[in-house]
Amino acid sequence: MGLIVHPPEFIRRFFQNYTWKLPPQTPDKKILYLTFDDGPIPEMTIGTLDMLAQYNAKATFFCVGDNVRKYPDLYKRILIEGHRTGNHTFNHLKGTKTKVKDYIENVEKADKYIQSDLFRPPHGMLKKRQTKILVQTRHIILWDVLTKDYDKRISPQKCWQNVEENVSPGAIIVFHDNIKAMANQRYALKKTLETYSQQGYQFLGIPHFS
Repeated sequence: MGLIVHPPEFIRRFFQNYTWKLPPQTPDKKILYLTFDDGPIPEMTIGTLDMLAQYNAKATFFCVGDNVRKYPDLYKRILIEGHRTGNHTFNHLKGTKTKVKDYIENVEKADKYIQSDLFRPPHGMLKKRQTKILVQTRHIILWDVLTKDYDKRISPQKCWQNVEENVSPGAIIVFHDNIKAMANQRYALKKTLETYSQQGYQFLGIPHFS
């Protein structure tokens, strides 16, 4: 089945420790939260940052610690340009296939390179015990809209459609900063920035909670 583009309400209620969407501060507040997983890598992140800058858009980058270690200057650029960052583990581990102790140690290893109280689990999956430990010190951010830009079986147009059909004020939208997502991400991100800028939306980074 794969991951769900727009998780239904019953799933969100069941996993109340996770943040799926940020409610607008006022009914007319038009804000969207773009997020990018897996970077930073030069092949993708530079182009992503350049496109965001064209629209004066801020975003949140959920970074893999080992990529930050390899490309510290690119990580610094993310911060200098006013974007937020979050922890995405050190080695992009899937929680459900990793021992609890090993997983937590991997997240903490990434903390040495990524100073943030925001965390997104790779593949959006955690064991119950992993969640219980992680929520003590950080906020677990999932999504309101998953673009599925990483899926080479879908077209760039379908990737954009996933956004267009599901977005609403306060939505947390997931794109990816990895090479396999490039064609879909570049197309759908540009359409998202163009379309919602014209509709008066702001693009902001997810606020740190502490």
